Amino acid sequence: MKSSLIASVVLSYLVGSVSFAVVVSHLMGLADPRTFGSKNPGATNMLRGGSRLGAALVLLGDALKGWVAVWLAQWAEKVWGLDPLVTAGACLGVFLGHGYPVFFGFRGGKGVATALGILLALNVQLGVSTLIVWLSVMAVTRISSLSALCASVAAPLLGLQFLHQNTMRATVLVLSLILLAHHHSNILKLLKGEETVFKGKKPK
Repeated sequence: MKSSLIASVVLSYLVGSVSFAVVVSHLMGLADPRTFGSKNPGATNMLRGGSRLGAALVLLGDALKGWVAVWLAQWAEKVWGLDPLVTAGACLGVFLGHGYPVFFGFRGGKGVATALGILLALNVQLGVSTLIVWLSVMAVTRISSLSALCASVAAPLLGLQFLHQNTMRATVLVLSLILLAHHHSNILKLLKGEETVFKGKKPK
């Protein structure tokens, strides 16, 4: 089991290390998101750069890599009768890969989209419910970081309802704690009232 767990963590980490924000920016001829705004290579900062298509592609790519890594681990777990820790390792591996990508100098994103992909792979209802929390807060406040923080707090609580293995519940809790830690600067800005508020288009 030890070798399968290590393999799961390492392979998932490598998948997570593919930074779609950097890749998409390069392919679309856009500025590297690590050079402007929050300097965070994620969908939100891509949107700050003015590219809605780029932001959408990054959001999809980052969520998809989280989903794929966990789905493959779950598949291996079922086919070869592996321990659930293999799937837990994949969750942590792909998430940490996104945050600290080996291919990009360990400068990665905060992991909101990747976490969503992980949750959807673990349980669709869990993923959708967490997404609804994010969308609801975003619709009211227009603050992306606050939406992510609320979703991070909600995910472990929702996991108690939708996940039936304590290993997976604990994994979601750990992911949420790491995600909250990634947003420490945003928390300080929120407390100071300095966080970015996304505005809609002005009517013509």
